[in-house]
Amino acid sequence: MAKARSRAAARKVKDRWKAKNWYNIIAPPAFDGVTIADTMTDNPDNLINRVTGVSLQDLTNDFRKSHIILNFKINKVEEDKAYTQFSGHTLTSDYLRRMIRRRRSKIEGVYDVNTRDGAVIRVKPFATTDKRIQNSQRKVVREAMKKTISDQAKDSTLSEFLKNILDGRMGSEIYKNCKKLYPVKRIEIHKTEVVSQPTIVIEDKKPKKKEKEETKEPEKKEKKQKIEKKKEEIKELETKEKPKKVEKVEKPKEKEVAKSKKEKKKVIAKKPATKKTVAKKTTKSKSSTKKKTTTKKKVTKKK
Repeated sequence: MAKARSRAAARKVKDRWKAKNWYNIIAPPAFDGVTIADTMTDNPDNLINRVTGVSLQDLTNDFRKSHIILNFKINKVEEDKAYTQFSGHTLTSDYLRRMIRRRRSKIEGVYDVNTRDGAVIRVKPFATTDKRIQNSQRKVVREAMKKTISDQAKDSTLSEFLKNILDGRMGSEIYKNCKKLYPVKRIEIHKTEVVSQPTIVIEDKKPKKKEKEETKEPEKKEKKQKIEKKKEEIKELETKEKPKKVEKVEKPKEKEVAKSKKEKKKVIAKKPATKKTVAKKTTKSKSSTKKKTTTKKKVTKKK
């Protein structure tokens, strides 16, 4: 009897796997709703509050951001899709070890910040220096970090605030403000946690730009049409004026001018030869007249 029961229990376990279905985990709209991973379960309610970690390289195809790991929590399941919310991010341990060295100080901080849309985020930045510093200097750097983070959170929504952190803009701004007080080497935000999700729905700034572009598109099309019409009119005028301007008679004129120039050159070359012949004839005639005069004189003397 015991063996029969164990066999029946084994069959039931196998049947559970057959009852499970696959679900696609989808990122929130701030990350373009990309499919992150696949998971399976027999009951979709078991997927809620399940957390998945993905590197930012898998979402953006940028290998320079492979050290950033994003955490998403499932909050809703519809059909074969499980929708998620951003719960936080961390940096890999090997990336952090590269920035920390001996005989240098590390300044850490933990700040809870409220965004414009009512979300609460816990931000954990850290700064590194070239040498060890005093506690008073550390306190000044922490205050500068807190001020810049809180000022940016008040003026931006949750999605905008996260993009500034992941793109590195937040770290660069903190670096500028801290550099005035003490020459910090580098600043990174190594961890964030979403304590509470946003309570107010505020659209991001990007869709507004799209609306402006959509309003400008018909204006651009009208301008292009006007320019094309003007070009066509100019082409028509050019085609009408071309037969008047282009005269095929110019080519034979050029040939005639060239021929006339050649003939003139020939005439000029012939003229000096005729002058020589005339000169010879004149000399001959003068010599003949002299001879005649001499003969006449001689005859008169004999008489």
